[in-house]
Amino acid sequence: TEKKYGEYKKECEDFMAKIAKKSGIQKLDNGVYYEVLTEGTGEIPADSSRVKVNYEGKLINDSIFDSSYQRGEPTTFRCNQVIPGWTAALTHMPVGSTWMVYIPQEQAYADREAGKIKPFSSLIFKIELVGIEK
Repeated sequence: TEKKYGEYKKECEDFMAKIAKKSGIQKLDNGVYYEVLTEGTGEIPADSSRVKVNYEGKLINDSIFDSSYQRGEPTTFRCNQVIPGWTAALTHMPVGSTWMVYIPQEQAYADREAGKIKPFSSLIFKIELVGIEK
C-alpha cells in the first residue's frame, strides 16, 4: 500500500503541514487541526454521548465524499463510533458550534481504503454539532 500510494501520502502530509501554519488554526493533542467557524455555547459531549451532527467531508482536492447537507438531514451516532479524528473534535466542541476539522491520515483511515477515500488520506470536515441526545 505504501508503494502504491506513497506519493499521495506525501501530498496529504504536506497539506497538513500547510494547514498547521494557517492563521486561526488550532490543534488538538492528536494532530487534528480545527478552525472555529461558529462557537457554540452548549454542552460538550463525552466520547460515549450520542450526538446529532450536520457535516460535509472532503478530500484534499476538495472533492466531497460524504455530506449530511446533501442528504438534507443531520446524522446521529455515538462519538466513539467514528474515526479517531472525529471523536477528538466532537469531544471538544460545544453544542451549537461549527468547525472546519482537518484530520491527518493517522486519525482517519490510515493505510485502509474506505469507499472514495484512498489509503493515507488526510480528510477535511465541516462539522456542525446540532445536539446531544439524552
